[in-house]
Amino acid sequence: MSESKKIYGLFKEEIKNRFLCTVNIDGTDTVCYIPSSCRLSNFIKLENRTVMLQPIKKKGARTKYSVYAVKYGRSYVPLNLSGTNKVIEESLDKRLFSFLGKREKVFREKTIDEYKSDLYIADTDTIIEVKSILSFNKAAIFPTVFSERANRQLEDLIKLLSDGHKVCYMFASMCSGVEQIHINELQDEYYRLFKDCVNRGMIVSGVSLGMKGIETYVKKRIEVTL
Repeated sequence: MSESKKIYGLFKEEIKNRFLCTVNIDGTDTVCYIPSSCRLSNFIKLENRTVMLQPIKKKGARTKYSVYAVKYGRSYVPLNLSGTNKVIEESLDKRLFSFLGKREKVFREKTIDEYKSDLYIADTDTIIEVKSILSFNKAAIFPTVFSERANRQLEDLIKLLSDGHKVCYMFASMCSGVEQIHINELQDEYYRLFKDCVNRGMIVSGVSLGMKGIETYVKKRIEVTL
């Protein structure tokens, strides 16, 4: 999407069908694609906010536009949570990630001992699990809702750590205004498993993302607390 093709609308609501929402574009309510498998209303309030839209060129697509980002303050926050892994991967060679050591051989979605990693650094046998966070608060909490899948992932990571693999659990805040991420102790099982992973040597890192025009990038590292 080029700068000249930016399209804007007013977000109205998420609808029952997954991946679909209603956006008012030039006075007309239009069904648009929203690139998230979970309801974003679980995390932030989108209603009546200005959103940036991207035309969908794929032939036979269900909708004409995809919701790309939401306006927050003077800037925009990207909403394509599924694209976070790619943003992190493309930034791993930067000094910001020097704590991970050598990073010349990086693979996406590589399976290690039956575990499908988000990213894998072959140089150091490091599995990276990326968690996108959508919050407008300076101190974000994760997780905000129960997730059996997230708990199972932590159980798998415990086994991988026990078998000698390195693991980095990386939180990525879509909003650059987030300054701290706190692990939610009220989610008992997740919190217990997360602490177990940390005690076994899991690296925990947090970053915030920003937008330059239509491009999403890793802006800075942020603190993660238990």
